[in-house]
Amino acid sequence: MILNLFYPLGVVGPWQIVIIALVVLILFGANKIPEFMKGLGKGVKSFKQGMNEVEKEVKSVEKEIEDTPADKSSEKEN
Repeated sequence: MILNLFYPLGVVGPWQIVIIALVVLILFGANKIPEFMKGLGKGVKSFKQGMNEVEKEVKSVEKEIEDTPADKSSEKEN
């Protein structure tokens, strides 16, 4: 049902991308686009760094779990 709602939008093809790019160029002007792209690039870089930090944290927790002996967990239950 939800998919039928977006069906009229269709798939974005190459001509639609060209039209969108022209509209953005007209709205923002040629001077603002490099600034916008620079900010977008910094945002993507920051996002990737955050994802890498989370991945490292998850791996370190997994390693801690693997390194803990199973005997200690059974002693706590008693």
